[in-house]
Amino acid sequence: MDNKLIQIINKFDIEGEVLSVNPFGAGHINKTFLVITTKKKYIFQQINNSVFPDMDGLMENIKYITSHLRAKGVETLDYVCTKDNKNYIKGDECYRIFVFIEGTKSYNRVENREVFKNAGRAFGEFQNYLADFDASVLTETIKRFHDTPKRFNDFTLVLTEDKLNRAKTCKKEIDFIISHKDTFGLVTEGLKDKTIPLRVTHNDTKLNNILIDEKTNKVRAIIDLDTIMPGSVLYDFGDSIRFGANDNEEDEKDLSKVNFNIDLYKAYSEGFLSAVKNSLNKKEIELLPYGAYLMTVECGMRFLTDYLQGDTYFATQYPEHNLVRARTQLKLASEMENRFDEMSAIIKELI
Repeated sequence: MDNKLIQIINKFDIEGEVLSVNPFGAGHINKTFLVITTKKKYIFQQINNSVFPDMDGLMENIKYITSHLRAKGVETLDYVCTKDNKNYIKGDECYRIFVFIEGTKSYNRVENREVFKNAGRAFGEFQNYLADFDASVLTETIKRFHDTPKRFNDFTLVLTEDKLNRAKTCKKEIDFIISHKDTFGLVTEGLKDKTIPLRVTHNDTKLNNILIDEKTNKVRAIIDLDTIMPGSVLYDFGDSIRFGANDNEEDEKDLSKVNFNIDLYKAYSEGFLSAVKNSLNKKEIELLPYGAYLMTVECGMRFLTDYLQGDTYFATQYPEHNLVRARTQLKLASEMENRFDEMSAIIKELI
């Protein structure tokens, strides 16, 4: 075991003696470990300070949200304080610990329609639990995270600089993003004029952030709350569709295997709207298909921006990894665009 990690872990008010510390999960941003002691299991994380520079605000958000959920009897993350009663260790490197939620499982892929429908219901219920929480008190842990017009401006700046001379390898993808720039502003404009309500949003609604009870197959908890922020419900709905309604992996190199699965889109929509449709306004419901497109094209743009500037944000396994990811997202976005009327018809049927 790493003695440095053991020393840090022992600064927290954990139960028992540490028996093992092993890498855990497959997150892109933070370093995560499973800690097993003589009495309990914990999740120990080193937080990526460059991605999350405001750790005080981030942990305050988690405190607000978990307290609100717990007061409603909802199972949620439970962080462990340090022995001097801090909720994380602050320094050049930041660390925190959560209690491991026993008896649960998660899915990295959509295994069947029912799994994805249940995921939709889970995130819909999550929205309902937080509907009475004032989102404006939350910190933006990543400033303007889903401000897609700003993401486009960042992209064009990086493209203009092209410091690594990579633009020549992705002309088709660059042209796609530039040609769609006028489609990026509907949500940011709606939030500004308040036709789209400001809500608490999770902003990372992938399937593997839902913990399922191993025995009952019911949802136990929504995890990974680092990107809890004020935003639009369209972000959360869209990100789930982006991740789950793809017939293959997020980094599939063979684009012929990457397809937007309209049946999975319908399954998620069924689950999500069954939980939350009475809480949404007319414009939010109308823009749900657009939210799926927007989050997909934005994610593709973010992957491509990171590729052009040298892979400084997302963890990569090979030099073209972010370019491959960008291509899968942009293909999905293109297919959503072509099936927009069908996507809208499905939503209308479910209301």
